[in-house]
Amino acid sequence: MESAPSMSSSRAGDGGAVLVPVPMEELFAVAGQYERSGKMQEADRLLNHILAVAPNQPDTLHMSGIVAFRLGRQQEALEKMEKAIEYGIDIALYLRNICEVYRTLNRLDDAVAAARHAASLGPSDPLCLHNLAVIRYERVEIQESIAAAERALMMSPDMAGAHFARAEALLIKGDWEQGWEEYEWRFRIADAARMMPPTDKPQWDGKPFDDGTLLLVADQGFGDVIQFCRYIPWVLDRCPNAVIACSGEMVPVLREFLPENKIFFRWEECPAFKAFIPLSGLPRLHGTRIDHVPVAVPYLHADPARVANWQDRMRRLVPCSYKRIGIVWAGRATHNNDRRRSAKLADFAPLAALPGVALVSLQKGPPADQAGGYFGRAPLINIGAEVRDYNDTMALLESLDLVITVDTSVGHLAAAMGKPTWILLATSPDWRWLLGRSDTPWYPTVRLFRQTRSRVWSDVFQAVAAALGDPAPPDAAVGKPKRKRSAAAAN
Repeated sequence: MESAPSMSSSRAGDGGAVLVPVPMEELFAVAGQYERSGKMQEADRLLNHILAVAPNQPDTLHMSGIVAFRLGRQQEALEKMEKAIEYGIDIALYLRNICEVYRTLNRLDDAVAAARHAASLGPSDPLCLHNLAVIRYERVEIQESIAAAERALMMSPDMAGAHFARAEALLIKGDWEQGWEEYEWRFRIADAARMMPPTDKPQWDGKPFDDGTLLLVADQGFGDVIQFCRYIPWVLDRCPNAVIACSGEMVPVLREFLPENKIFFRWEECPAFKAFIPLSGLPRLHGTRIDHVPVAVPYLHADPARVANWQDRMRRLVPCSYKRIGIVWAGRATHNNDRRRSAKLADFAPLAALPGVALVSLQKGPPADQAGGYFGRAPLINIGAEVRDYNDTMALLESLDLVITVDTSVGHLAAAMGKPTWILLATSPDWRWLLGRSDTPWYPTVRLFRQTRSRVWSDVFQAVAAALGDPAPPDAAVGKPKRKRSAAAAN
């Protein structure tokens, strides 16, 4: 650090501001404390104060870049971190940090180059190899991802992040035997969300018992809960006195398997239990493999009275001759994969140009506002705001001919109901969708459409539009219809 003093203000006795020289090292140390404690706005203010005096100070530039990144200013973060390296900070830590910025901005070639350089500068730093494993996965270089993760684990056998990176890579390539074991490390990642309050009770080992209560925990996202709740009957065969803790939104789904008096969405109301198990841990205990997935689909069903109401509504809104297609173009922005998985309503333009199609928006949250700028040929029925809960969602899904969605819980819900469902995937999708196939062992009525270029949706939607006019079965090797037709031809 440069030793030249900066200036900070304090209050004089008469209420005026007095400039007091403060060494930049001290301001930098305070900014670092702010950053580590999550006080990003305060850190940002102090770091900018230092940069006003010493605009090319590398350490300050780098930390300011980290803070800008955490505040959502990715381009600014990259410019500052690259400038820090330009002014002489070329060490493993800083290259390791810039990898995530490159990855976020979809500059994957730069990300892997920085990660490899970081690993060469820090040959004993397992975090450099962990970063490399994550980037390799996003580039769909799965074997290379596994190799990087395993090298990290040779240095640090208990490194949870590297175990989890290896788990995802093993699972997506179909090695579920090893993958499920590694997947257990997910709860040991330092910044992972806590699954449940602390307990001295053991995690269930899959062995039957009937002399106590088994607590199921509906962990992770809504889609995970919908996918893994299929295992509840298998659990009840072994532990008949099971209850489940979940978020309130999941109650309509879980009522399919358990009475409401065994479903709890407040921890303080949960009964005493002998053991617990997260739903996402059940595939491991079950011994699930690609050719051994419990697929009793449909395993979710809509309420008949609600279905009748929504079908009547659809008859009044959409001509009977039109194909009713439910669409979702975006997931929750807080999801750690949302940059890759979410599209925009405008990307559906090839579908919107087709005749005899009515698009029914199932979109929730801020992305639903995009419907206000829709001007496609196909009518857009924007009733997402009227869908209050999963009871309504299931009833509405039952009133549709097809669901087309990015990778969200609506896709899982429609698929679990046995509805024809087309799911649109990023080049490096979530592990559960595997690679290079247009079907999935999890849901027999699902058809997968995959990006061919990272974060570019145009080819996907052209393929979807062509498939709407071509009922031929998909080509499992590429995830697209066998007879490729353009949207114009589909007209």
